[in-house]
Amino acid sequence: MEHYLNTAKELASAAGALLLEGLDQQKIVDKKSSAVDWVTQFDKQAEDLIVKGLLDKYPDHGIKGEEGTDREGADGFKWYIDPIDGTNNYAHGVPIFCVSIALYQNDKPLVGVIFDPSQNEWFSAISGEGAFLTTSRGERRLKVTTTDELVSSLLATGFPYDRHTNPQNNVDEIGAFIRKAQGIRRGGSAALDMAYVACGRFDGYWEYRLYAWDMAAARICLEEAGGKMTMIDGEFVRMDTQQSLIVSNGHIHEQMLEVIQGGNY
Repeated sequence: MEHYLNTAKELASAAGALLLEGLDQQKIVDKKSSAVDWVTQFDKQAEDLIVKGLLDKYPDHGIKGEEGTDREGADGFKWYIDPIDGTNNYAHGVPIFCVSIALYQNDKPLVGVIFDPSQNEWFSAISGEGAFLTTSRGERRLKVTTTDELVSSLLATGFPYDRHTNPQNNVDEIGAFIRKAQGIRRGGSAALDMAYVACGRFDGYWEYRLYAWDMAAARICLEEAGGKMTMIDGEFVRMDTQQSLIVSNGHIHEQMLEVIQGGNY
């Protein structure tokens, strides 16, 4: 698995360099599913770079990318790519975004990489071999917190792109959690929020209507760090559809589910 991880890191590094170069440049913004679902020319360029690199090394693998790449592969191998997780931040010049790349086989997680080029932080994992945070200060194993009460928990969340039109827009849930948790953060990058749970910076996270490319790499890092990810109804995560997720250190998972499922707003 090491060669898969090294490939993912190599391509994430190249994409990250491209994104840093473009961060302060003029963005050409198109809108996708809604007025707040943006894509820039750099999203597309970064995905093209990653896809080309993967196909050069693994021409038989499938690839699913946020910006339209969708190809089936042999033997169940599929890469999930989010070239910029946090596009709205990036489009505004806010340096909170990342590159997320993961490899699965028949929906089983194998390797995952999340690269934050602004902070030069790497979150990476091989299934069964642990997850690690690598920074300029060195490398350490990822481990979730032991916090076991919501009142002592720092949570993170985000808002779905159809929040202007869909009544399930997370506004009520924010109100419920803010009365029960220590605090709530909204960074604007789902993959980074989940990686922060994996490394112990956050205790939990929830969000409605994410896609596989948003959570594929984070899932591996989280599970290898001892955390838990389920659908918002408590069921197992699926890779073939939109999904609303609860992510936690495991200790507060049932408490978070109770808030969401109980409609205790």
